[in-house]
Amino acid sequence: MTLGEFFPATLAAARQGATWAWENIYRDLYGPLHGFVRGSGVPGEAEDVVSETFLSIARDIHRFEGDEDRFRAWTFTIARRRIQDAWRSHGRTAPISDDVDPLTIADERFLGDVESEALSDLSLMELRAVIRGLTALQRDVLMLRVVADMSVKDTAEVLQKSEGAVRVLQNRAVRALREALGRGSSDESRKESGDDA
Repeated sequence: MTLGEFFPATLAAARQGATWAWENIYRDLYGPLHGFVRGSGVPGEAEDVVSETFLSIARDIHRFEGDEDRFRAWTFTIARRRIQDAWRSHGRTAPISDDVDPLTIADERFLGDVESEALSDLSLMELRAVIRGLTALQRDVLMLRVVADMSVKDTAEVLQKSEGAVRVLQNRAVRALREALGRGSSDESRKESGDDA
């Protein structure tokens, strides 16, 4: 979901402190932003990092210049920095791959009894199980491209990489996911046997 033609007016109103504008920005960005932060495996509560991201946006929105795509890229750049800050404050760096077993995640996360929370945690558990063999950069590319629905150009801006590097990371991540899901070997065998013609 994007603000589209309403973005310039919403941005201008948010700079003036209009509550409705901030509500629209929050509603538009919260879901993808929260998904990106949770997918990063950030230590502690993802909600804390999301809140810090929105506080940074509120503090610096008067300095932002650009269209809605650039605003989203700017927002996810801030989120990525807050994620890095969270890792630093815990005295370590982000893991290269996620070695957390899905059952361990379930034990850690399924503490409440609210159905929506359980479903959300189940989705995260499945996501982590699927992406556990990816590098941190590959995960970030997939989360930005799929969860945040960002273009290659905007993803490159957030990650401070070239568009070509983002495409390569995305291709490698997709290939690794196919292999992890057992599709890579069956696709290759079909190609070799000529069934894929």
